Amino acid sequence: MCGLAGELRFDGQLADLEALSRISGQMVNRGPDAAGLWASGPVALAHRRLKIMDLAEASGQPMVDNQLGLTLVFNGAIYNYPALRGELEILGYQFFSDGDTEVILKAYHAWGEQMLERLNGMFALAIWERDSRRLFLARDRLGIKPLYLSHTPQRLRFASSLPALLRGGDLDTSLNPAALNQYLSFHSVVPAPQTLINGVTKLPPGHWMREEANGERQLQRWWTLNYGPAEGEQDLPLSHWQEAVLDALRNSVKRRNLAAVDVGVLLSGGVDSSLLVALLDEAGARNLKTFTIGFADVGGEAGNEFPYSDLIARQYGTDHHQLMIPEQDILRHLPDALAAMSEPMVSHDCIAFYLLSREVSRHCKVVQSGQGADEIFAGYHWYPTVAEASDPLAAYQQAFMDQDFDTYRSMVQPAWVREDYAGDFIREHFARPGAEAGLDKALRLDATVMLVEDPVKRVDNMTMAWGLEARVPFLDHELVELAARIPGRFKLPEQGKYVLKQAARSMLPAEVIDRPKGYFPVPGLKYLQGQTLEWVRDSLTGSNARARGLFNPDYVDRLLQDPAAHITPLRGSRLWQLAVLELWLDTHGVTP
Repeated sequence: MCGLAGELRFDGQLADLEALSRISGQMVNRGPDAAGLWASGPVALAHRRLKIMDLAEASGQPMVDNQLGLTLVFNGAIYNYPALRGELEILGYQFFSDGDTEVILKAYHAWGEQMLERLNGMFALAIWERDSRRLFLARDRLGIKPLYLSHTPQRLRFASSLPALLRGGDLDTSLNPAALNQYLSFHSVVPAPQTLINGVTKLPPGHWMREEANGERQLQRWWTLNYGPAEGEQDLPLSHWQEAVLDALRNSVKRRNLAAVDVGVLLSGGVDSSLLVALLDEAGARNLKTFTIGFADVGGEAGNEFPYSDLIARQYGTDHHQLMIPEQDILRHLPDALAAMSEPMVSHDCIAFYLLSREVSRHCKVVQSGQGADEIFAGYHWYPTVAEASDPLAAYQQAFMDQDFDTYRSMVQPAWVREDYAGDFIREHFARPGAEAGLDKALRLDATVMLVEDPVKRVDNMTMAWGLEARVPFLDHELVELAARIPGRFKLPEQGKYVLKQAARSMLPAEVIDRPKGYFPVPGLKYLQGQTLEWVRDSLTGSNARARGLFNPDYVDRLLQDPAAHITPLRGSRLWQLAVLELWLDTHGVTP
């Protein structure tokens, strides 16, 4: 788990090492243990290292193999690298290190881009081919690891975070009107390749890109998630799927326990994280550490789920840590959490993950987290509605989108009103082949887009702010592909995730499985009161906000008069949505 960066010039100039040093320096938290910089004429690669799988200097990056003519920077973890190494040794490759980085280097030499299909893990990577003078970039199937790009006619730059590219300079920092519409309408989701900044894009998940020294570019999708039972699976009973899910998750948890001396779990007390604790215990994990966060209650809404996490911690005898955060701490640390965001995110639990990661990083370097279960096993409230609707697309939009295009028109100033980009994207995604049922269309959109740009990004950004590696067993691609084949009738009952809950009954108490669905509640940010409201008011009415001219002042005034009256269908604050964008732009120095 690290930070990577690089530059490739197309104009005959040497790579800008000063700019690359600034970019790399901005990512020191992603890799606090070591730093590396390699340059050769028009290309340069930089790396920030968090030492986990192989602590030896031989696994440092950028990793150069002069015999093969390849240089690599890599962010992530490959869980099946020992098996791949064995295959490569049979082919005659010799190794000078013991980690997963060199395995990727040799695998690329052996199999080219087809090596990606062999990798089980999370990754973003860049490989320079000395002899062909080509740069190869790739991102994992589900976008667990980020990769941001900045193209100009003179050069390509890339990095693990968008703010890092901003530090490098020489890019268009104007706002992207299409991305603004998506951010405000699609619950802060800006689908790849776009970002809010015109001069920065992101490599889509499950894609690779090859960049020639003359600037010619090839982009290709290398993984697609298709839905519906395979041939012969249509009539399989629940018991088959139940057993298959538990076996696949058991294997995923074991893989992600690789090279983790101090094992931790982010334990919310729900089925997903509780099942991870149970499976780690079953796998023989000792001295298992669990971590739970809570906030003050607001207006009768509970700000913590401690009773459920305590129940699991007692059952499995974990070294359990509770973190209770008062409202004043939320306000004090919000600027830091915003600074840690590669892109603005409106989910209230960003601050929860930021503060929880701070606590966890004091105890271990690797933690497992339950992100992804809701998106692959249909755990959200809108899935039954979509499945039953005569118009699944309309049902999804009504349940998930923060506002329709008419409301968007009233939010922003006229210069920013173009098209219904968010609505168009959802309609186009629903129309793609590979998912027939309305439920499957919604699950595919959530698993391959929403999940990438909200929960997964949130976990990556907030854990890496503290040099903490988060592993997400529910996003093992074999488990995700299995879940996509399970019929909806085995997912939807009992508030969703039915097949997963049934699989969990042999390991978890009924109180956890049958509880009402929870989420990471931060009531103080949902209702915006006291000092937090004043901070938000200043961000939306200050000189920078006025100069940017994004939002309709009358609309902002209405929100400020009664924030609690303007809650989105996903229980978010419309006011917070606007404020996060302004605050993020200020934090990262994006001026009008």
